[in-house]
Amino acid sequence: MGEVYRARDPHLGRDVAIKILPSFLSRDADRLRRFEQEARAAAALNHPNILAVYQFGSHDGAPYLVSELLEGHTLREVLLRGPVPARKAVEYAIQIAYGLAAAHEKGIVHRDLKPENLFVTKDGRIKILDFGLAKVIETPRPSEPNTPTMTEGTEPGVVLGTAGYMAPEQVRGEVSDGRADLFALGSILHEMLTGKRAFRKPTSAETMSAILNEEPASISQLAPSVPPALQKVVHRCLEKAPQQRFHSASDLAFALEALSDSGSGPTVSFAAARPAIRKSWVVWAAGAVVVIAGLVWWLTRVPATPVVESIEQLTNDGKNKVGSMEADASRIYFNEGPIGSFQVAQVSINGGQTGQVSPEVLNPDILGLTKDGSALLVSSGGFIQDHFTIWMVPLPAGQARRLGDEDVIGARLFPDGRLLYLTDSGLYVADKDRSNPRRLDELSKYRTLPRVSPDDQRLVFTVTNDNGWTMNEAAADGTKTHTVLKSSQDLPDSVCCARWTEDGSFLLFRGQTEGRWDLWAFRDEKRFLRGTPVPARLTNGPISYSAFAASRDGKKIFATGALLRGELQRYDSKSQQFVPFLGGISAVDPTFSHDGKWVAYISYPEGTLWRSHPDGSERVQLTYPPLRVGFERISPDGGRVAFSDLSGDTYLVSANGGTPKKLASKATVPDWSFDGNLLVATTYDNNSFIEQFIDLRDGSVKPVPDSKGTLGGWFTGPDSFIAINGDQSKFVRFDLKTGKWSDVVSSPDKFVNWETSPDRKYFYYSTGGNNPMIYRLRLSDNRVEPVVSVKNFHGVGDTDSGPGLSVTPDGSVLVTRNVGTQEVYAISVKWP
Repeated sequence: MGEVYRARDPHLGRDVAIKILPSFLSRDADRLRRFEQEARAAAALNHPNILAVYQFGSHDGAPYLVSELLEGHTLREVLLRGPVPARKAVEYAIQIAYGLAAAHEKGIVHRDLKPENLFVTKDGRIKILDFGLAKVIETPRPSEPNTPTMTEGTEPGVVLGTAGYMAPEQVRGEVSDGRADLFALGSILHEMLTGKRAFRKPTSAETMSAILNEEPASISQLAPSVPPALQKVVHRCLEKAPQQRFHSASDLAFALEALSDSGSGPTVSFAAARPAIRKSWVVWAAGAVVVIAGLVWWLTRVPATPVVESIEQLTNDGKNKVGSMEADASRIYFNEGPIGSFQVAQVSINGGQTGQVSPEVLNPDILGLTKDGSALLVSSGGFIQDHFTIWMVPLPAGQARRLGDEDVIGARLFPDGRLLYLTDSGLYVADKDRSNPRRLDELSKYRTLPRVSPDDQRLVFTVTNDNGWTMNEAAADGTKTHTVLKSSQDLPDSVCCARWTEDGSFLLFRGQTEGRWDLWAFRDEKRFLRGTPVPARLTNGPISYSAFAASRDGKKIFATGALLRGELQRYDSKSQQFVPFLGGISAVDPTFSHDGKWVAYISYPEGTLWRSHPDGSERVQLTYPPLRVGFERISPDGGRVAFSDLSGDTYLVSANGGTPKKLASKATVPDWSFDGNLLVATTYDNNSFIEQFIDLRDGSVKPVPDSKGTLGGWFTGPDSFIAINGDQSKFVRFDLKTGKWSDVVSSPDKFVNWETSPDRKYFYYSTGGNNPMIYRLRLSDNRVEPVVSVKNFHGVGDTDSGPGLSVTPDGSVLVTRNVGTQEVYAISVKWP
């Protein structure tokens, strides 16, 4: 950027370079900012591997900077002649690493390192150029008062850099630190050694996708003569996750120097007449050097990590795929349809048309698959229920058989056919028919359902609390519980569903960051002097993965992947069609003030809370990440919004914005009383749902009398609300004056969503089952009227609870249609 001229400094008697930003470019505020930023950043640094800047100023409206004059060629010009010899490439990389270390020490990240911005002087010295995209990541130390301060930054989501050399976090528009420069240096070193760019596709978009999801071509294939130890250093620089790269540029320089020293040490010859003790000492010293070099290699070498080689879409039927997944040697089994109306579907491991497994079980959810692939273990029940019956379903067809009489919270299969299941009284192991149960006392306190290893010997489960999460293992008999992984800054916000690869060598799990789920893997072992292995992030978006299973041959992971997008729609009763509402924004759960002037809703999939007029005007964002909203209700007067986050806590925020105030812990789905003084919310206590009143006048929280087993209360009048019973088959009404409950309406198809209309004349609800419908209950006489079928209407989210349900002030039904894609993918993995 700019024009460069050779000039002579008459005062100091030296040749210099003057870089000028022409006036027509200086009128571009962004280019001018970058030019000034380059000058300030370079001037703050004094290092032999960074271009020295002497002066910055402006002449006749044209900014300029004066720097040392370099003679030689850019590294790009060098690379046009072909690969660089390994010894020379290492020499260049060491100089670049030390230059970066000096910049990072000052808190300056380059962010646009590439061969064009590296200069090779005639004497073989590397100079780093062009800090126009540099960013300060920390405040200069108080001991350095003259360090220039750069306050310009980049907002999250803005992608800056050159496509072929950007780190994955830069591609995603995330905040990046010095480790992004190490990724770029790894790409450059890869190119110097092979003569080929590490990531190069026909378009920038494809190149960035490759950076996120693919590995560069193996150096051993392109340049077999490159030493394996050097290849490992390059691969470590190119790790997708920043925490898996070298910790700092200094560490990288040290590792490269260790390689250089081990391959270029002097050859020493000794005269025969020298004393034997002298020879012995030299041999001992040489041996010590070898041991130290070996230890350095061991501690700095790149740990073997799995690599995703390709991702192939296997299905294309456009149906929602939620719940669980299992696979045998030839078929993949997964759940399709909205919650409450699950079906079991199947597809070949090679892809193709999907088919149905049709057990005579209501709403079957896959829990496991026998080792020989002869039967599926499924549960049956409502989508909010936490107790289910369990069944064994023969494959490809046959009569389903119920296992045991007591409902369970969940169940798994051991490879040898035994059952692992969780009830209110604890975690049990039983025989195939659920006879001879044996309680696992040590694990029962966690109230979680583990996965079983392929060799029947280990269990894995995750525990989440206010301090984060831990992934834990135990022996198959429930003893020897220990933590194998725990939450940290470099790992996902939350994790789920850990299970082993078929050979038991790796644990796979899902990790959520900013609303998207990616697949992770880590080798479950301890390594000498190096602690627990670092998990490897297998996928990096844009697909969000839910259910997954490892293939029997160990070569692939099958997973349900979604490109998340919803469309808010209104049902027009006249045309009997759904039409976009609020411009068809991707949002869920809109609710309206009693006068119809204000609406609050949750953006999808981000989970942020917004308020606006129904026409979309005067829109205000009310919550910000990392807080993610799961349910919200606007107050009758439109002045406040009560909401619960995904952890189940209830908050209150002004409709004009501000800091949300926490009202209650583990209380969710709040709704307002007509006078705006009370909230009714649901909590889970002593293995059962219960309704609670939150009094906004004094902040007190009190249980609703006799509400055990009810949830999701909605005020339907000044002195009453309607809730659902625990198995989702019946609505019940609570009278605040009498303190009594009464039945309202029931259905064998299970209730899925429900809401009171803003005018409080109707209570709307939807059902699951094979023919899901939306109905409305007239509150004056409890008359039920059908509104519209939603049989083929797919909702959003990792767990599709139908299209959702809201009601506009004029009585129109609002739903959120899933307009994203949700299909089964085969992820081919090269395991170390």
